[in-house]
Amino acid sequence: MAKYVGILTAGGDTPGLNAAIRGIGKTALGMGMNVIGFRDGFHGLLGDRTVRLDSDTLSGILTIGGTILGTSRDKPHKMPMGGKKLDMTDAMMDTYRKHNLDVLVCLGGGGTLKNAYRLMKKGMNIINLPKTIDNDVAMTDVTFGFDTALGIATEAIDRLHSTAHSHHRIIVVETMGHNTGWLALGAGLAGGADVILIPEIPYNVEIVAEAIKRRHRHGRGFSIVAASEGAMPQHIAGDLQIAQQALEKAKTKQARREAKSRLAEVEARRAHSTIHMSEQLENLTGLESRVTILGHVQRGGTPSAVDRLLTTQLGSACVSLIRDGQYGVMMAVRGQDTVPVPIEQVVGKRKIVPLDHPWVESARKLGTCLGDT
Repeated sequence: MAKYVGILTAGGDTPGLNAAIRGIGKTALGMGMNVIGFRDGFHGLLGDRTVRLDSDTLSGILTIGGTILGTSRDKPHKMPMGGKKLDMTDAMMDTYRKHNLDVLVCLGGGGTLKNAYRLMKKGMNIINLPKTIDNDVAMTDVTFGFDTALGIATEAIDRLHSTAHSHHRIIVVETMGHNTGWLALGAGLAGGADVILIPEIPYNVEIVAEAIKRRHRHGRGFSIVAASEGAMPQHIAGDLQIAQQALEKAKTKQARREAKSRLAEVEARRAHSTIHMSEQLENLTGLESRVTILGHVQRGGTPSAVDRLLTTQLGSACVSLIRDGQYGVMMAVRGQDTVPVPIEQVVGKRKIVPLDHPWVESARKLGTCLGDT
């Protein structure tokens, strides 16, 4: 009998989502399967808002950014309903059964994996394809969307070199990345940044300032600082660790409430650290300093050739698993191959930059300042 496949995209939009939808859809249709998409992530699964993914719908979407299905960050167990957040996982199971689905394919990162895992434990067959420009999903070499974002961030650094050189300025380029530094590190290396700051290596602003002054003394009157949005000075990193430990040790509701409040306060200080660092560098070096926050521009536009190839490979491999009835897995990238990894082994984990990663070692050998030495 023909199999019925549902697809949704959840979390932040990422280059390559439409290419992934196309890869799954075209392969599934070629095997005689029926494919529907749910609009706006898990919200569409709850509201039974669907679109039929036929050949006409899938035509011409390979190069289009965003997602034709729409997306949201709504969580199945905390859906906003009438001013409250309710557990709607049972209602989503009803939609799943109504369409006689054999599997729901979720395209998303760490948050989507957690939400999909909750539905899986309710009895839903799930396959996940790992997407995020942060490249922080565990147990896969790379996530789709990262290569495109890396290219955009690198081009931005390339362009900012000319204005930094012309005005003899420090230019701080903030990339996305949240709690991991893959994007800042990769773009910083590829773009020839003089300083690279990532969350995994808390920085000392005086060390950064000294590296810039050393360049200035050698006749290089400008500097490019590539900083992840999650990068933080050493004192905030210490406060964050203390706050996280306090939350883990909290036994009572009052203690947990106080620990969460303290953690939120530290996170707020961390969120403004890039701008504050730029001001400090200006004061410490005597050079003008400007901040460029790349923001959501890194998530938009046409996916790179690498991401189109990756999503097409992931999508077609996913359908092979559906044909064989293998569910409850994430399609991981290992070298040139794709392998299924049980979702329970991935959920709740984050892939951070190892301190001995070849990119880190290359940066140090080049003399790039990482803010710690």
